[in-house]
Amino acid sequence: MPRKNSKRPMPRKKLLPKTSHKAGRAPGTMIHVGPPRETPVALLRMDYNSETLTALTPDPVDLCRPAPDATLVHWFHLDGVHDLPLLEKIGSIFDLHPLVLEDMVNTEHRPKLEDFEDYLFMVLKMLHLETESDIIRTEQVTLVLTRNTVLSLAEKPGPVFDSVRERLRNNKGRIRRRGADYLAYALIDAVVDSYFAILEQIGEQIEQLEDELVLRPAPETLNKIHHLKREMILLRKAVWPLRELIGGLQRMESPLIADSTGIFLRDVYDHTIQILDTVETFRDVLSGLLDLYLSSISNRMNEVMKVLTIIATIFIPLTFIAGIYGMNFEHMPELHWRWSYPLLLLLMLCASGGMFAFFRKKRWI
Repeated sequence: MPRKNSKRPMPRKKLLPKTSHKAGRAPGTMIHVGPPRETPVALLRMDYNSETLTALTPDPVDLCRPAPDATLVHWFHLDGVHDLPLLEKIGSIFDLHPLVLEDMVNTEHRPKLEDFEDYLFMVLKMLHLETESDIIRTEQVTLVLTRNTVLSLAEKPGPVFDSVRERLRNNKGRIRRRGADYLAYALIDAVVDSYFAILEQIGEQIEQLEDELVLRPAPETLNKIHHLKREMILLRKAVWPLRELIGGLQRMESPLIADSTGIFLRDVYDHTIQILDTVETFRDVLSGLLDLYLSSISNRMNEVMKVLTIIATIFIPLTFIAGIYGMNFEHMPELHWRWSYPLLLLLMLCASGGMFAFFRKKRWI
């Protein structure tokens, strides 16, 4: 990765977003929480089975209803959750609970899993690492799983689900031969896999910090360490509840989850454990780097103080000798000797040389 300008202050973001404007509202009230967006929402619909695939970009409301063919799996993906009237119409089409609609537009919600018997509702966090600012941006993804339909919503268009679409178009793997539960697993797996790419980039940044600490620690290095520690907190907040969500899917006795899909869910669960272990390792490494930085700064200060102390100690006897013969007494016989000045310089040189040799013998320098 390219090195960033060390003089530029590291950007910061709030660890706890403001949601106080929802206080006092009735449960189920739809209020968009998150960055304001003005782009129109976009819908991509895919109907498929092992033999056929139909991909459409229809109007979100006109063609949101699943086809009556029970042999098809329907995937509706909506980019944008800021159009509240549109989401209300979609909620009525899929018969979603008002609390589900409220959670869909609250983009600061914690990842979770809820069972509504006829459908499963899941909230995930998708992460993006901005290379320009080194900030991890979170994006909420919500999934609604029914018997043969998956409804997914994201805050904005992104490439994280492109691999799933490519597998559907090219009929790669087993995804076209499985049901909607396997499609939901594939979407969750794509989100989890995106975490590994972020961890790799953060690992490279930590390696650069280690090199900086060994070569020349600077105040900007401390800012980078604190910035990465905050990013680790954000990662942990996203991954820890995701582990609970996937574990709940494994243990859930729902007719919407086939037994054959449980094996793949266990694999995703193992990935989340691996991500959590990596996050905890990075947190420990960053704490060690912070201690190393403070130790390096302290050692540098000790070296500077040692040199200054040695210089001051060597000049103490020289100052003493010069002070004696700098007094304005009339009767000082040494002042009238012909060789007094060179002898005095020789005495100062021998005193400083002897002290320097003594310090070297004691291994103080």
